[in-house]
Amino acid sequence: MTITPEALLGGWRGRRFLLELALGSEALLADCDEAGVPLASATMRAAYDLDPGRGQSIVSFGPGAQEAELTAATPESVASLLGRVHLADVEQGLVLRALADAVANARYWQEPDGEDLLAATPVVRAALGRVAVHVAGSVHVAGFGAAVGWWSEPVARADQHTITWDADATASAGAMTGAGPGAGERLAQWRADVVKDERQALKHAPTDPTASWSGSWWSTPPSDLTRTTRSLGRPGPAGLWLVEDGLGWERAVARRVQVPADVRVCEIDGAATWAALCRAYPLDVTAQKRHDWYRTTGRAGRWVIPDWTKIAVDHDAVHLTAAAYLAAAGTAIPVDDDTAGVIAGWNPDETYWFADAVRQEPDGAAWVLDDEDWVPGP
Repeated sequence: MTITPEALLGGWRGRRFLLELALGSEALLADCDEAGVPLASATMRAAYDLDPGRGQSIVSFGPGAQEAELTAATPESVASLLGRVHLADVEQGLVLRALADAVANARYWQEPDGEDLLAATPVVRAALGRVAVHVAGSVHVAGFGAAVGWWSEPVARADQHTITWDADATASAGAMTGAGPGAGERLAQWRADVVKDERQALKHAPTDPTASWSGSWWSTPPSDLTRTTRSLGRPGPAGLWLVEDGLGWERAVARRVQVPADVRVCEIDGAATWAALCRAYPLDVTAQKRHDWYRTTGRAGRWVIPDWTKIAVDHDAVHLTAAAYLAAAGTAIPVDDDTAGVIAGWNPDETYWFADAVRQEPDGAAWVLDDEDWVPGP
């Protein structure tokens, strides 16, 4: 799918990215921390008021907390500030940090957070329109298009990298040499586990979607398959930066992966493709995901995910474009009249490999987290 203002505004992650980009622009051009600028301050206060965890999992404390309570911001005041904030050039660093924040704050096992809800209010969503036009228009601007142009591109077959985190970063460079179960076995075990979980949930989980119950909320292929992303040049692979539900890693090793030229890749480039996969290869997960996906989407009904074991018969990998992620992740995607699916747990530009033919190179590059940026390590 192409990068359009409508697509960015239509997705939970897309709207959050636009908000983060506006906040980043304000901080960059003011040459100060976000907490000291008006849009950031108003966003923080308005989001706090909207957050489902206000006063419980989310609290306001420290210098100025009491004053902030007395000067609560509103979506209207945030929208007004969005209309006036100067938008910085769409350069790689600014875009990548905003995208990383949008990805890191995805949560499909509970209600959207305050910032997500703020960005979804009609008045703020409308105000984000100028940010969306700014981003989408940059694709055609010399010198800036590269920052977002890759979002809609298919898998970069000649430029794929694995990421190994923290304690695992010193693992043998000979990983992925064929030791352990193959991809086919891992897929088969994944399907068996999903079917088992559904059977157990049918027996024990409440049918009320509002009940306090949780299960496996993701819709990805098995996580122990080889997963790769493209390099973004100097910042390193996208997989360093763009991680849902991360664990605060500060060190990693990236290794290039050799991909055969003839691999067959299933490209997920939008909600329509996801819906088509769910229709063609449905795997019912209603009982096990009913509660988590109701909380995150507000929809009650039948849920399915693609059966990756069947897709793997005709494909060697599946790739989710960053554009599709921003437009569709976390939304209830209609499959038919009474069935829907959710793209949950995916990272932008991530490829899952169903084939054992891909091999990573033995030598890796070390990376360390320096404040909020990944930089080459020792």
